[in-house]
Amino acid sequence: MDTQTLSLVSTVAIIAVVLVLMGIGWRNRLRRQADVDPLPPVPAEPGAPTAEADGQYVASTTAGDWLDRIAVHSLGIRTNAVLSVYPHGVLLDRSGSPAVYIPAGSLTAVRQESGMAGKFVEKDGLLVLTWDLGTHSLDTGFRTRRAADKDALYDSLQQLIAAAPQEHSQDPQSGK
Repeated sequence: MDTQTLSLVSTVAIIAVVLVLMGIGWRNRLRRQADVDPLPPVPAEPGAPTAEADGQYVASTTAGDWLDRIAVHSLGIRTNAVLSVYPHGVLLDRSGSPAVYIPAGSLTAVRQESGMAGKFVEKDGLLVLTWDLGTHSLDTGFRTRRAADKDALYDSLQQLIAAAPQEHSQDPQSGK
């Protein structure tokens, strides 16, 4: 075998090993996250949104850990999406993946970040929604296609959080 052929075979073998290891890692992540509750159902007729923008669904991660991507329910897959804010919740209508609906009472915070889970942009270029899914607290990233849309979404999300009763914060003993 000549040197070029040997180099080609070695490169292909290394790439194959890396892809197999990535597949095994993703499968193990799915197994570790099997206790993540199913996504809330999307309302059949959500009504008119208070704010809406095209953009990119970045990923969902464990809240506070911008590298711990959630693999179950296709939450770790980056895709184009439309984020719509309604009085009853938030809908991320993702291309090629199931829609993600976040009821208003599950939404706990919204902030602007410069990156998460392999996506880095300018300062405050991402909207990050923190929300509760069963016993897990998640961060979901969204990047608007047009920078001007981000402020309107951010304001609308802040108003939604302020207006919604928080399901997770209610202490059954004190009623607060």
